[in-house]
Amino acid sequence: MPAPDRPWRTAALAALALAACGGQVDAPLRAAATPLCATLASAPAAGAAQILAGDRAQARAAFESALAQDPDRLSALNDLAVSYYLDGRFEAARQLLDEVVARGTAREQQAALVNLGELYALDGYVSAARAYLESARGIDASRPEPLYAQGLLADARGDSAAALGLVREALRLDEGGAARQGLTFVYPEERTHLEALLADALGDRDLALARWRDLKAGRFPALAAAAQRHLEEP
Repeated sequence: MPAPDRPWRTAALAALALAACGGQVDAPLRAAATPLCATLASAPAAGAAQILAGDRAQARAAFESALAQDPDRLSALNDLAVSYYLDGRFEAARQLLDEVVARGTAREQQAALVNLGELYALDGYVSAARAYLESARGIDASRPEPLYAQGLLADARGDSAAALGLVREALRLDEGGAARQGLTFVYPEERTHLEALLADALGDRDLALARWRDLKAGRFPALAAAAQRHLEEP
């Protein structure tokens, strides 16, 4: 008798079937979207490095191989989900992230909650995104990844002071920048937004202004409005 599927495998097969049927591939941008950032949980493993290098097909193969060798290593499942939603397969990714939240370690759950926050923000559900990020931060307040995402969300919602406070705290916790190196972005505007906030937090006003100008010209109304507020600051 064949062994029963592991829960991660069942979720992954469902996600693969959804993706094969065209499930939200290259999903259209929603007018209410508030892009944030994604976080990898298995960096600096090979699959994570390949995602950061833009080779998502090879990254998926590495994550699937890691899961085949150790089905309980749900950091790889989190990162497999990230590879899906970088391709616009949001519902497929959500299924895998829900599995990580249900069965992962605290660190794995935290990464998955940050990523679910991103998915809800991309769908325009800002209150739900905020709740997921708060839950992620509650798991381990010493980890900077939720703070980066919370800072981006606060800024997009118009609270620039809170955003800078969150980003400065993230920088304090992220000495050496390891957490920043594990962040990845669905849209280039996400990276630009983080770079602008980081520049402001570090006192580099010239760089910040350049990044805010770039963001103002982007596709997302919430981020363009945030950029305009910053450009109008004295």
